[in-house]
Amino acid sequence: MVVKVGRTKVVGSAGRFGARYGATLRKKVRIIEKKMRAPHRCPRCRMPGKLKRVSVGIWTCRKCGYTFAGGAWVPRTAAGRTFSPEELKKIGLG
Repeated sequence: MVVKVGRTKVVGSAGRFGARYGATLRKKVRIIEKKMRAPHRCPRCRMPGKLKRVSVGIWTCRKCGYTFAGGAWVPRTAAGRTFSPEELKKIGLG
C-alpha cells in the first residue's frame, strides 16, 4: 500500500524548489504564480479565463487572438490601469 503525502501545503507550486531559497521566498513565488495563472479577462472581447501569458509581459487571448503587452505576472498592472489600449487608440496615443 502506497500512501501519498502532500508536501506543498504552505508553498503550493513553489514546492518544486524543495528546501532551497527559504520559506519566505517560496511563499512569495507561490503568491505570484497564483495571480499569474488565475483566470483573467481579455481587454478586447471581455471573455474571462482566456488569457495566456506568452512570455514576460506578453499576453494573448486564446479566443479572439488579441496579443498585447501587460505586466510581468498579471495582464494589467496598477500603473497600466489608467488607460486601456483601446482608450489610448481613441485619443490618438496608441
